[in-house]
Amino acid sequence: MATRIVDVTDEATFALVPPCADAGFDHRSCDYWEDADRGSKAARASWLSPAGASPVARPKPRNPFGGLGGDDDEPAVNPFAPASRGPAFNPFLSGDDEPVVNPFAPAPKTGPAVAADAPPKLRLLGRGLAVFGSYAKVLLLDEAAVAFIQFGPLSAYPRAMRTRELYPRLPVSPLPAVITCISTTPAGRGAGHAGALVEAVCDDLAARGFAAVEAYPERGAKPNATSASEPSFWEGLDFVVAAPDDRWPVMRRELV
Repeated sequence: MATRIVDVTDEATFALVPPCADAGFDHRSCDYWEDADRGSKAARASWLSPAGASPVARPKPRNPFGGLGGDDDEPAVNPFAPASRGPAFNPFLSGDDEPVVNPFAPAPKTGPAVAADAPPKLRLLGRGLAVFGSYAKVLLLDEAAVAFIQFGPLSAYPRAMRTRELYPRLPVSPLPAVITCISTTPAGRGAGHAGALVEAVCDDLAARGFAAVEAYPERGAKPNATSASEPSFWEGLDFVVAAPDDRWPVMRRELV
């Protein structure tokens, strides 16, 4: 059987991400790690479709201090606000001329990006494409997806940053990358696919300049209910307990 690992960078590769084994959860619509306060692991079918049209803007409430004509009587300029600054005057341009591009300056770089109307989770995964690279990988077995992993710089995952704040003894310099989700489909379990994905991510992160990677598993969680597996899974992949805890230990691996 042939295996292949692909980075999730667009709608075609996002469509390869397999659903969670537990129907109540879905990493394809999860924003638990990206939102420190209101993120959810729950399955949300609406998140798997492209974003719809922008909501219609609500009409502004009438200003009771305006004139009888309503909003049209409000002043166009706030007299208490500082004057806005327009573009600087260029004495070398005539009135009808547009600014000329500097031929000696390097052209602005345009990196890969996810479309604004892409599914919400894909937009979250695509935030760092132009700078960091992909935030997720899928392992294919004979072109069928059997495992998924999500990772990235610590700054991309506010809940991971908050988790680290609970353990003041963790190294703060250099900050690690994090693996927030590792998942294998029921049909693909027992063959080492999750471990292969972790190894691929560790090699990737080391090439990107990271010195360490962390994961935040939950000890004793129900099967399929935790996004970061069990501590024993990480220990089998050369991770060590960097911060012991009866329920949420921090697992860490130094990268060469």
